[in-house]
Amino acid sequence: MSHYKHIFFDLDHTLWDYDANATDSLHELYDRYDFYDLGVFGKADLVKTFFEVNYELWDLYNEHKIHRADIRKRRFPTIFERLGAMLEDMPSDIEPEYVALCPTKKKTYKHAHDILEYLSVKYQLHVITNGFDDIQETKLRSSGIRDYFDVIVTSETANNRKPSKEIFELALNLSNADLEESIMIGDNLGSDIEGALNVGMDHVWFNPNGYKTDKPIQHEIENLLQLKTIL
Repeated sequence: MSHYKHIFFDLDHTLWDYDANATDSLHELYDRYDFYDLGVFGKADLVKTFFEVNYELWDLYNEHKIHRADIRKRRFPTIFERLGAMLEDMPSDIEPEYVALCPTKKKTYKHAHDILEYLSVKYQLHVITNGFDDIQETKLRSSGIRDYFDVIVTSETANNRKPSKEIFELALNLSNADLEESIMIGDNLGSDIEGALNVGMDHVWFNPNGYKTDKPIQHEIENLLQLKTIL
């Protein structure tokens, strides 16, 4: 058994499959609102443009250039504009419908449940996520993984976002964890891994797509079950 006692997980793109769940939600909304009848864009166009716009807005949010409300205010109008659709054809409630629907989707990454079950016997498990309290709680419960975790720290709770030291320090304090006995697991080099490095925490880069990096990485896995070789 390793010397670790506390394992901190990222949520989106590490355990909860954001892309798959967002895609399912957008397909559902496409059908609900009969967007096909507009004759302007298909389901694939909507999904592709959504991810482009969403990531741009989240980058601005993480750079403290916009607020949470700005993401929700600007997201779908920008999507419709880029798709060449008329804004008057955009349902006025599509943003709140998406926000309510997506977190209820259940898809997790392959072996997420298996590895959490395995690790929960040996370690205390926690979450550090750049998300909002209500949304992340719904994702955890909808996907059936909430009960594996003791402490959930969001950027909203911490009033700081990964990779800041403050959100990691808060998570350590709330979980009564020693830094030397803790390890971070996440997919994002710029938030999860850089954040762990900022606070001096050991880390595992979850890299299912096999991306390349010149940054020094302590541990790298492509499949969550590979954590068994580390922990």
